[in-house]
Amino acid sequence: MNLTLLVMQCLNGLQLGVLLFLMAAGLTLVFGILNFVNLAHGSLYMMGAFVGAVVYNGSGSFALAALAVVAALIALGMLLESVVFRRLYQRHHLDQVLATFGLILFFNELARTIWGPSPYYMEVPDALAGTVDLFGLHYPAYRLLIVVVGLAVAAGCYVVIHRTRIGMLIRAGATHRDMVAALGVNVVLLNAVLFGVAAALAGIAGLLAGPILSVQPGMGEPVLILTMVVIVIGGIGSVRGAFLGALLVGVIDTLGRTLLPALLRMVLERSSADTAGPALASMLIYILMALVLAWRPQGLFPVKHS
Repeated sequence: MNLTLLVMQCLNGLQLGVLLFLMAAGLTLVFGILNFVNLAHGSLYMMGAFVGAVVYNGSGSFALAALAVVAALIALGMLLESVVFRRLYQRHHLDQVLATFGLILFFNELARTIWGPSPYYMEVPDALAGTVDLFGLHYPAYRLLIVVVGLAVAAGCYVVIHRTRIGMLIRAGATHRDMVAALGVNVVLLNAVLFGVAAALAGIAGLLAGPILSVQPGMGEPVLILTMVVIVIGGIGSVRGAFLGALLVGVIDTLGRTLLPALLRMVLERSSADTAGPALASMLIYILMALVLAWRPQGLFPVKHS
């Protein structure tokens, strides 16, 4: 493999990693602070992709689609929190899993009813359809946009959580929820806002993935599984862990699918290598997760409680 292709695949891994971070950031906050297991997070990603595709195909404006996704998903996240999730906070995790799994089935059928079972296509915006020269490497402009947006969101999450009052309340709520409520903070509203922001991050990920993946019912489940792997590797409740874990998973998954078949061809027949390579590559991140759990059960970058 030449150096150009290797760098290209590393950038693709970085792009996958920041998409996974957009999913993992909201999910890890909800689980780390509220101790709530939300399997429907992937459905919010799917709904963000559909809302974005509909608005973009109707208006031709990607910026308008982004605004619509953020507004719609914040509203949807807060609605789900008030109607469904709020009643499950004190319930067993199994009850939360069953309820949110039911939401997965509901949203998949809703999407299938509204948009049909076939993929709903969304084109890359014309302004981002070309390539960008990165030190002699021509990289797709749209994929570079995903990387930039993901890094910007990561920086924004760090500033909000560590440098603002609402971030202080979020961090305090993770360990001293009753004390925060006793100080007069509207914990009910804070929880609703947290779910709204988490849903918006998932929706943005769905919007960004729309032009490079097929927008279709059920698209949220595969990315939810990868997101769970990211959270376990990075550390439950840690946004820093979600970011670094997402980049690690994205790069390893992308490079594994590219490099493993080529490496196996050096020791196996071509047909055997082409069969075993993709299978082993798809297992890499799960092997990594198992190793991390054996070495550091709390994750590589666990949240630090003071």
